[in-house]
Amino acid sequence: MSKNDDTLSQMDHFTLEHRGAIIHYWITPHDHTKPLVIFTHGASLDHRMFDAQIEVIQNAGYPVLTWDVRGHGLSKPVGEEFHGQIVVEDLEQIIHKHQVEKVILVGHSFGGYVSQMLTFLRPEKVRAIAVIGCTDITEVPSLGMRIAYRNMSRIFRIIPERTLRKKFAEGMGVTEAVQNYALNTNKQLMRDEFIEIMDGGVRAIYEDPHFGKGYFIQKPFLLTHGEKDSAERGAFVKKSPGWAKREANCQYKVIPNAGHNANQDNPTYFNDVLLHFLSRL
Repeated sequence: MSKNDDTLSQMDHFTLEHRGAIIHYWITPHDHTKPLVIFTHGASLDHRMFDAQIEVIQNAGYPVLTWDVRGHGLSKPVGEEFHGQIVVEDLEQIIHKHQVEKVILVGHSFGGYVSQMLTFLRPEKVRAIAVIGCTDITEVPSLGMRIAYRNMSRIFRIIPERTLRKKFAEGMGVTEAVQNYALNTNKQLMRDEFIEIMDGGVRAIYEDPHFGKGYFIQKPFLLTHGEKDSAERGAFVKKSPGWAKREANCQYKVIPNAGHNANQDNPTYFNDVLLHFLSRL
């Protein structure tokens, strides 16, 4: 039995049918005395990216939910379409189904944008939020980056498939294990699925989320990224300090010796940071 199988064996497995997709998720029994910690992975990845966190958070006394976002892992097909708003709807349906009162959101990259959207839409449900390798969803990219994002799917179709998948995987982590994991997960997606998901993922970056001018996260907020995160031309490393200064409730931590999937590259350090954040709640 793999570590992932062993971890999931302690959790209840459920499915949710919503807007053309069958969403698979795993949740530990909980009595609502503590908030439910929800882990949401990045685009083209799956629930396994949080293997090193689930047991640690459970041992700290928190109930945990991990899931495969629509179109990823077991949650096939993609369904009607793929974008941040529909993924937020999926997560809202799960929360409602289990009558969860309070959640702590932990999101990586695209999962961080989903977590920000849910925090805005359902602030009464969110106790705290933590993101890994993510940017402020309200920040408007430069004109050049908006043009690049809007044409990303066309660019991806020009690049040879093998090269595209390899380069993407290399950008996810600094360790070979993380790069192999990322390559494995994106190979589970057909080329058109991979491009649709990546295109839907970047829409969360350049589309106006309609949060309103001057919005900030009015919850305890943990902002992290890998010290060596080179994804999006290093945007997460460059922009995070400014984002942290704008957020009154922010704890900002750089994960050393780690890339975009910082929680996988350096799980011990990341887990200590996350546990410290939770303890301060």
